[in-house]
Amino acid sequence: MKSNNSHSKEDLKQDTSPSNSHIATLDSRFNQTLRNVQGLLKGRSFPGKVLITRRSDPPDGAILGSPGVSRSPSEIDSPPNKQTDDPNEDQVHVNKPDASTSRNTLKPSMSNPEDRSNEAPRFVMGARATDTARLMKFTQVLGGTTVILDKLRELAWSGVPPYLRPNVWRLLLGYAPPNSDRREGVLRRKRSEYFDCVAQYYDISDNERTDEEINMLRQIAVDCPRTVPDVTFFQQAAVQKSLERILYTWAIRHPASGYVQGINDLATPFLVVFLSEHLEGSIDNWSIADLDAEKISDVEADCYWCLSKLLDGMQDHYTFAQPGIQRLVFKLKELVRRIDEPVAKHIDEQGLEFLQFAFRWFNCLLIREIPFHLVTRLWDTYLSEGDALPDFLVYIFASFLLTWSDKLLKLDFQEMVMFLQHLPTNNWSHQELEMVLSRAFMWHTMFDSCPNHLAT
Repeated sequence: MKSNNSHSKEDLKQDTSPSNSHIATLDSRFNQTLRNVQGLLKGRSFPGKVLITRRSDPPDGAILGSPGVSRSPSEIDSPPNKQTDDPNEDQVHVNKPDASTSRNTLKPSMSNPEDRSNEAPRFVMGARATDTARLMKFTQVLGGTTVILDKLRELAWSGVPPYLRPNVWRLLLGYAPPNSDRREGVLRRKRSEYFDCVAQYYDISDNERTDEEINMLRQIAVDCPRTVPDVTFFQQAAVQKSLERILYTWAIRHPASGYVQGINDLATPFLVVFLSEHLEGSIDNWSIADLDAEKISDVEADCYWCLSKLLDGMQDHYTFAQPGIQRLVFKLKELVRRIDEPVAKHIDEQGLEFLQFAFRWFNCLLIREIPFHLVTRLWDTYLSEGDALPDFLVYIFASFLLTWSDKLLKLDFQEMVMFLQHLPTNNWSHQELEMVLSRAFMWHTMFDSCPNHLAT
């Protein structure tokens, strides 16, 4: 996978270089982010803060659409009654904000629910006008003989329509080739390779395994029932068995790390997205027993290869002592100190180490911290970042933490530990998540090309 962040750095350089005066604006994604933030801030009486409140969970409608069901543009453009997985729901086109608006995003906090309730309808109405246009862009990018991955990443960063998500994710991860003529053959070959691996490593007796392999398989078998426990679909025995096969096969083929607790969480978004090609409606009503063995095997294979592609870019997160995670936790601490020094100072004075709460965030990529119906939208952005994802996680997690900056300043050590272990995200909607991502992108644009800002 290739990084999609170089354009942000170059845009900033071009903005200050006379030789590039023909570039009049920053990257389009940055402009859209600023517009989103201005849309949320419009009419507020609290300058200097991005105000976020909680709404009720979206109804348990179709969490993921099925590509097997045809949709007209009018159906896609209509307000979603059953679920809020539309990636365009939280986009609004307004005039470009001035510099003061971008500065206003540096310190987020929670707001009065009454403040946002008056604006939410207008915000969503503006977004619906862009749905068809964005869908057409996806159709154009995906419809060519060869998909231009940079354009696909640019579109997918802001969210992928659910019924396009399986194909888009395969492309973003490099599992499916950009050339459409080769795609079917490559997928068939990779799936066959996975089946061979399962037969070689999984479908054997314990007598043919080492003691280490037996212990690893037992640990995976213990962890699978604990995976996403609040989603009933994952409590189905057949789902847990599929997850077990994927994780064990991956661990055997990656001996440098083997199986590490937390990797089981990382397989779940892939499992849900690829099953959505075959199962319709709400995930709460899904039954894997409705699928034949061939389809289940294909889904497992896709999950395995996509998980492998994802972890290839962060292997040192799961090797001995997990040095990659420890390095990113240190960067997170430094970034929070730069963005919101009072919060960083308070956390330090209370004796709370970032590793105590942020380790799980990096280990499970926030899957355990937000409602599961938001995870696939978050992963659209993850996968669009490509090789730059580990570094961008630092900005996402800083934005996530500072959502509660005002609250944190009022808590002592014990209260902070309890609060950060049970964050109040149960009622989060896509709007809260979009704001976390928007702040993360702006801070990345501001600080990533200026490393001295993060110097100790």
